[in-house]
Amino acid sequence: MGNYHINIFYSEEDGGYIADIPDLAACSAFGETPEEALREVQLAKALWLKAARAENKPIPP
Repeated sequence: MGNYHINIFYSEEDGGYIADIPDLAACSAFGETPEEALREVQLAKALWLKAARAENKPIPP
């Protein structure tokens, strides 16, 4: 899997932490802690890449 930049920030609106990967469209996750958000977005990344491969969609380098 690619080594993509991950943003993690606190969302007052959601009452927790959001992690996202800007290079992967709509790849984000929520967690009660920054560590949980990171774990969740790493799972989301794996699923995003699996789906992209299955659909023969381009994967950012």
